[in-house]
Amino acid sequence: MAEHKRVLTRRRKILRVAACAFAALVVLGAGAAGYAYVKLNGNIKSVDINARLGDARPPAATDGSFNVLVLGSDSRNGENGDLAGGDTGDTARSDTAMVLHVNQDHSHAEVVSIPRDTLVTRPDCTDAAGKAVAGAKRAMYNSAFEAGGAACAVKTTEQLTGLRMDHYVQIDFAGFARVVDAIGGATVSTTVAIHDKDSGLDLPPGEHHLDGQQSLAFVRTRHGVGDGSDLGRIELQKQMVKSLLQQAGGIGMFSNPVKLWSIGDTMTRSITTDSALGSVNALVGLVQELKGIGPDQLGMVTLPVVTAPGDPNRVVEQQPQADQLWAALKADRPVPQAIVSAQPENPAQAAPTAAPTAPAKAPARR
Repeated sequence: MAEHKRVLTRRRKILRVAACAFAALVVLGAGAAGYAYVKLNGNIKSVDINARLGDARPPAATDGSFNVLVLGSDSRNGENGDLAGGDTGDTARSDTAMVLHVNQDHSHAEVVSIPRDTLVTRPDCTDAAGKAVAGAKRAMYNSAFEAGGAACAVKTTEQLTGLRMDHYVQIDFAGFARVVDAIGGATVSTTVAIHDKDSGLDLPPGEHHLDGQQSLAFVRTRHGVGDGSDLGRIELQKQMVKSLLQQAGGIGMFSNPVKLWSIGDTMTRSITTDSALGSVNALVGLVQELKGIGPDQLGMVTLPVVTAPGDPNRVVEQQPQADQLWAALKADRPVPQAIVSAQPENPAQAAPTAAPTAPAKAPARR
């Protein structure tokens, strides 16, 4: 009997120790999760677009579809100068602009790239310091971000498209390179050699797995492939977006907490959002809405444009194709096939030029 009591006492002690250990793990786990949440939240920079623009905007959709303006900044501040070179002074323009339209049931999305040198009517804006910025006719699209920051870029895009930009996401050169490295790089292919001294990209024909800095050079390349136009560069950017989606979907980050933390920390340090997305909970919610959209569920087109009258270095919307494109997205319909079929060629996927054939030598006279 005494022996039975001693066994029960030892079991109770073991259970108490186990319970205390489990409680400690729960507390530590909760503490770590709390720290992670606070840390990631603190990383995010946001802009209150709604407060700056007020109510004079296109109405938001009521069917579940939504739009996101994604901008790539060409700022050379900090790490950006080391990666990109050049100088933009204390200002920055939108080097890349994409309107992401997510359909009603969030099973498909369309991305429309807006060439940065598209001439538009830029509306009156208010910059980040509250200073009025006068509008301008025949202004380059990417000047809106330089003139009035994120809110002006959104306002200009809404005026151009007639669509409400429900959210805003901005990333700079260094942030893009960090994100690519965090997910393990990107795989691209090219049928032609790419040699661009401006971006630093040097690729022979074939398939290549690029790190963050190489991927940045790839999406910035203009003069090393094709005709050197911004339209060709946009095609490289589309190829990169598809590659990154493929890579992100294959790394299993949700089954690897360390990887998930690394990517989350890198991502939140690298982007600026509208205030509605300026928290971990909001970003996770957006990811959940987009989780069913992979490379095969993503359509990508460039805004139809033609050379601007009187300026061969600028473009303007091609009509009626541009209006048809924006009308389709507003009605949550697919991009018209005529627009898809007329897209520019990806210069990295061009048919290789055949090597010239040497003329046959005449037979020697005897």
